[in-house]
Amino acid sequence: MMTKEIDNQLNRRKFLNLAGMSAAALTVSSRFAFAGPPSSDRKLRMGIVGGRFGLGFYFHEHPNCIVEAVSDLLPNRRADLMKTYKCSKSYESLDKLLADSKIEAVFLATPAPDHARHVIASLNAGKHVLCAVPAALTIEECHQILAAVKRTGLTYMMAETSVYRQDTISAKKFYKEGKFGKIFSSAAQYYHPGLETLYFEKNGKPTWRHGLPPMLYPTHVTAFLISVTGERLTNVTCLGWGDDSPLLKGNPYKNPFWNETAFFKTNRGNAFTGEVCWKGALVGTERGEWHGDKMSFYAEYKGVDTHQVLASEKLGTDDGGFRITEPEMKPYKQPLWWETDMLPKSLHHESGHGGSHTFITHEFVDAIINNRQPEVNIYEALAYTAPGIIAHASALKNGEYMSIPDFDK
Repeated sequence: MMTKEIDNQLNRRKFLNLAGMSAAALTVSSRFAFAGPPSSDRKLRMGIVGGRFGLGFYFHEHPNCIVEAVSDLLPNRRADLMKTYKCSKSYESLDKLLADSKIEAVFLATPAPDHARHVIASLNAGKHVLCAVPAALTIEECHQILAAVKRTGLTYMMAETSVYRQDTISAKKFYKEGKFGKIFSSAAQYYHPGLETLYFEKNGKPTWRHGLPPMLYPTHVTAFLISVTGERLTNVTCLGWGDDSPLLKGNPYKNPFWNETAFFKTNRGNAFTGEVCWKGALVGTERGEWHGDKMSFYAEYKGVDTHQVLASEKLGTDDGGFRITEPEMKPYKQPLWWETDMLPKSLHHESGHGGSHTFITHEFVDAIINNRQPEVNIYEALAYTAPGIIAHASALKNGEYMSIPDFDK
């Protein structure tokens, strides 16, 4: 396939514009409606690589998938993978798994610093790829992965969970229906206090997470906006916070920050605030909020239920005695989308990261079976990932206002 043809196939935003659909239309479109028997009897043969995060998915339960083999460097993790996926074949390394001609696609649930290298090796071996987040840790790696996807013409999808959280699916539906009116700003938080417990193995050996800059793991934040509206983040100023903790000393990223807060500008001139924090008096969460002139929507935050705020003509009085309009705030009963016919019946159960894992499973398998691009294809993946890389660079320069590369061009 020629590069130009691959570009046309991959560039999801251009396709959507031609089709007259919003980004939200994909999530509530017929491709997720799985009522009745499968439309195809094809079985995609998958390889699963990585016996931690890789254990949390459901490829063995999808009607169009068979887990052909698994891989991890450690024997006990290989055993766990074989048990979870009811698979009798395992390999001691990714390289050996990629040599298996029966395997058509791989799920790379491997450490973040390995993602670019593993993705490119898998594509070069002729395998479709689903990869854990983030897509890459440097802008150079972003370019390398994009080039490999274009060159091979194979399917790439990033397994970003925030895209398929139940409240994000609701936000996409609201956006498609025009309920927000115009979204003029949005915000998202990824709080994971206590992450330092994963910095070292029991023997004291540092893990890949030791000192990982928060904004190099940005996709649990950026996806809340981009997957709903299709906007791109074009500029950023970011500040970091650190406390000279000995735990951050000597980390391979030379990162001084526990927490980073970024203020982004979108290609529509809107504001987006994203915050990734590893330490502090914070309740762990991955959540988003969307602010519109007709309606705003706020995802649940540990005791504060998901709710809507609706514009109103009702007049009231503020604390200073001034007349104001009083928007209506009301609880939102969040549907459990994984219980609906958006998924095959075999995947109708709650799964990790807000019910997202079954959706990721289905989206990747179904995209390949039906020869279409997945929602979080290479362009979306880089749109979620690259802004964080530039945000961290801004934080290292005390908040310098910086431009974010556009990989859609």
